[in-house]
Amino acid sequence: MLSYARLLEANNAIQTLGDDTYWLCVTRTVQESKLFPVPSYMLLSYLCCFYRYPELLRKVEAKMSAEEIGDRARAMGGKFGNLPGWGLPTFYLLGREMLINFGMLAPEDAAEDVAYVMDFWRRFKLAQQREDGHLNAREFGQRVQLLPERRVQRFHADLHACAVGDRLHKAAQAFLATVSQYGFLVSCESRVSLNNNGPYNLGDGRELIVREFTDLAEGDYPWLDGIAGDIPYNNLTVTMEATGCHFYLMDDWGSFESRPEFTADKLTGVGLYTSDVLSEGFVPVGMGSADELADTFEELTEKVRVATVALWKRVAGWSRDQMMDAGALVYFSMAKDFAHIAGVYDVNDWMTIDPRADRFRPLLNDEFGRDFLGELVGLVDLPSQRISDYAMMQHNNNPVRYISQIPYSTLGHEGEAPKLAPIGEGVTHLGAKADRYTTTAGVLPLAEYNARAAAFVPRQMAPDYRFLCDTTVKYRSDDPAVQAMYRDEQQGSRLAGKGAGLSRADIEALRGAGQ
Repeated sequence: MLSYARLLEANNAIQTLGDDTYWLCVTRTVQESKLFPVPSYMLLSYLCCFYRYPELLRKVEAKMSAEEIGDRARAMGGKFGNLPGWGLPTFYLLGREMLINFGMLAPEDAAEDVAYVMDFWRRFKLAQQREDGHLNAREFGQRVQLLPERRVQRFHADLHACAVGDRLHKAAQAFLATVSQYGFLVSCESRVSLNNNGPYNLGDGRELIVREFTDLAEGDYPWLDGIAGDIPYNNLTVTMEATGCHFYLMDDWGSFESRPEFTADKLTGVGLYTSDVLSEGFVPVGMGSADELADTFEELTEKVRVATVALWKRVAGWSRDQMMDAGALVYFSMAKDFAHIAGVYDVNDWMTIDPRADRFRPLLNDEFGRDFLGELVGLVDLPSQRISDYAMMQHNNNPVRYISQIPYSTLGHEGEAPKLAPIGEGVTHLGAKADRYTTTAGVLPLAEYNARAAAFVPRQMAPDYRFLCDTTVKYRSDDPAVQAMYRDEQQGSRLAGKGAGLSRADIEALRGAGQ
């Protein structure tokens, strides 16, 4: 039931997301693709989000609440970071804004769905970022410190030192460059496969940032079937110690800026992990020694390089419709791991284009896509975005609002409001998806993957541990449950068995002793 309080919260979410998105769009760099019809596939994705997200999120919440997903997301990689957290509500709202401008939707239409999606987003993000106490990077002054102390301590302690010219440094830099290029192609020349969080202060002019690479192996994307079978990890997390620079910006797109620039010589420590909805947190990869980690980076770099070449060959033969589908699905499915963690993932739900969105495909040529997207997210001059001449938008002072609010007069309407039809069979030009999903439990068919995910409860999500936050630890570090939770986090680490109560200096000393 849509109440006044829920509507107030929904419109607040709409406003803050619009302000954040405008700032992101006008201050971050944009790279134009010469291969993919990026603006056109983005618009197609927004429409898919509007037509499908309400039903798909309710399907997820029938098994697991947004808050529980947020709590679990702090302990794994995958598409749960600041970029997906921003994209989920924003893409949905932009699809709605498109339809309002097309004259196919009024601002009050689907009000309950809009309020629900905003509520889901708020509950997820507040739980995910409960340690830093913010809803998103914008609210924290462009910073994302979502990890609890015990996890940062582990990442800090287990960093392997490296320096310009040594083998590990060269191997890490080569891997980062190669996997970034590969991820850019996997995600149809977008940044969707890459995310960063942090910074975390390591002291002595050093900061830790955590970089996530997702959807690297055979899994959800049909275009990686037969291409990425030799890549053993679908998600990889690289922890990086930077010395001599400060990351003053870490935004909701997962982008960062530092002073001075984070150049190769600033990388002085590195670690590597994998994780997913079936893992007990972050699993070390090649972390036994600096030499083992260098070996691992070199092996992964070669596997990723081979996959990149093969994927370029596949993509070069695609039609425009195939490129449209793949690009739109990358954006639309940014929220797909919510379905994976709840064990309700379905290929038709997440890897097909909704027919209601697909009917606009003839309109979405390159010229229309470029011009309409520019007006929608950059110029902010569509008819629906104009408001009173007395108003001044944040950041540009024009009388516009980025995303239309829900009219409060909606509350006075009697009778049941119209609803979207249920999701039907989707459209795809990409061919059938192979039933192979790379996970930390091996390569699984989807039915088994869903069953395992639905049944799995990580140890740190047990009732005794779930609500033990950093504030609890500060005042009750001797509590047996706190000590047990820290020791669980420390398994396989240089911190093994140490428990809670260590200072940052203690961690640094233990790290030095283990080098």
